[in-house]
Amino acid sequence: MSTAEHRATARDYLDKARQFLLVAESALNGADNAAASNAVHAGISAKDAICTVLSGRTAKTDDHRQAVTELRTALGHRPEAAGAAKALRSLLSTKTPAQYSSKLVDHTKASKAVSDAELLVELAARVLAGS
Repeated sequence: MSTAEHRATARDYLDKARQFLLVAESALNGADNAAASNAVHAGISAKDAICTVLSGRTAKTDDHRQAVTELRTALGHRPEAAGAAKALRSLLSTKTPAQYSSKLVDHTKASKAVSDAELLVELAARVLAGS
């Protein structure tokens, strides 16, 4: 893939992240489980956008620790790297309860997930704008 193709792919990931985030924010009051689940997808898509534009690739893995490491590596020494890694780690810890557990995610956890997703989507937009 060329650099132009990487940017186009990263933009597609960012568009997906924004769509998931829009649904997460809309669902937050009244459908907290759906909000948390969509926030997780938004964060993962934002990670994919960041990694694709900065490193030319993004890994698809079920090992969530690798996703956090991949994001941290792609961001390198940027000041946002630690906060982004923390937000993604937090989101990924919400994935199983939001998507696979019989118990509903509470409003506090859903709000935190949406906030983490917002951070990652905003970062992805800034990274793409600056590349």
